[in-house]
Amino acid sequence: MTLLQPLRTGPLATLNPVAKLGAALIVTVALLLSIDPVSAGVALGLELVLLTLARIPLRSVIVRTAPVWIAAPLAGLTTVLYGQTSGTVYVQWWAVEISDGSIALGVATALRVLAIGLPAVLLFVTIDPTDLADGLAQLVRLPARFVIGGLAALRLVGLFAEDWRALTLARRARGVAESGAFRRFLGQSFALFVLSLRRGTKLATAMEARGFGAPGTRTWARPSVFRGRDWAALVVAALVAGLAIAAAVAAGSWNAPLS
Repeated sequence: MTLLQPLRTGPLATLNPVAKLGAALIVTVALLLSIDPVSAGVALGLELVLLTLARIPLRSVIVRTAPVWIAAPLAGLTTVLYGQTSGTVYVQWWAVEISDGSIALGVATALRVLAIGLPAVLLFVTIDPTDLADGLAQLVRLPARFVIGGLAALRLVGLFAEDWRALTLARRARGVAESGAFRRFLGQSFALFVLSLRRGTKLATAMEARGFGAPGTRTWARPSVFRGRDWAALVVAALVAGLAIAAAVAAGSWNAPLS
């Protein structure tokens, strides 16, 4: 199973992709309104409880959310070292200044990255690109040409790993892969970029020849329906966001950047 292959097990797989995007957007907007550890911590705790009920295999959760678990502490550490200084200063060296304020801000940043990233990743990996295109075109009413073009591009993303592996083997067979790792990476990345441009051009020409860019109203083979469970998912997301905000306000830690 590749990282781009959608998961088709558990309750999340039965939701409409538009509902998943809406739920992730609700939580994200709520957590972006304030930088505080309470709202992010409460949201993260509620999300972990909900994810245990989603019955997603633990191995899939670990593998697919690994970038988030790596990015969150790095973002928090960077904020601790270079964040806004307030309160007691513990370390001061050149541009690095660690204080009570930067530590609190770093913890809040790390929690917020986790609270936003984990559900977004797990909701995204349960989305089939074709179902997403059907929902965006039929429910959100986005232009059909834009939706179909995005779907075709998303389908090609899964070929990047295979193209990279083929380029590695080809360069090794020709004896041009023995230089430094950084130089080899830059050369192979440029080759992959050129290959993707050529493939995109061919795909665009083929789609235009088959009438995908023709004017008029398109018909869709599979109807996209917004059911009761999809509305329930939006309600649950709103409850998570509301409880997180209420907890932060009650604890006195609400710290809206624009306030």
